[in-house]
Order: sequence, then C-alpha cells, then structure tokens
Amino acid sequence: MSSPWISVQDRLPDDGQRVLCYLPNNTVYLPGKTGATETRPVVVMRFAHDFFVKNVSKTGYDGPPHFWLGEGTSNRFFLEVTHWMALPKEP
Repeated sequence: MSSPWISVQDRLPDDGQRVLCYLPNNTVYLPGKTGATETRPVVVMRFAHDFFVKNVSKTGYDGPPHFWLGEGTSNRFFLEVTHWMALPKEP
C-alpha cells in the first residue's frame, strides 16, 4: 500500500489549497511562559504558489517563490515542508 504523503519534489498542492504538511523539525512553544517546547511535525497549512513573486514588497529573499501560510503564527518557508497530503474528508 502506498503512502498518502506526497513529496514536494514530486508534486505541489493547488494554489490556496489547505493540506496537511510534514515539517520534520517543527518545534512549537507550549502554553504558559515556561519556555517548554514540543516537536509537532504535522500541521495544517495553505499553499501559496509564487507568493514571493506576487508580493514584491518581500525584498531580500532569494529562495523558492512559494510559501506555506499557517494558521496563527505558523507560516513556513517553502523548503521547511518535505511532504504534504490532502486533508481527510469529514466524517
């Protein structure tokens, strides 16, 4: 059986599509002011095709033109995500 995860090198989501993303080293701060962190490698994000081409005010950036828009403050640069998959259907 094949994995539902798709490598970003094989294929990208549609522009604006919300998907599950795999970020191997995604560290988040836990609630409270203790500084405690946890690795959470799977997050929901929206793919932004050619984000840096469409937003020319983002100067000084020389990486891939795409971007991952997270929920809250979880935006990520394109290279941080290694794999993605479609969100599962609701029950």
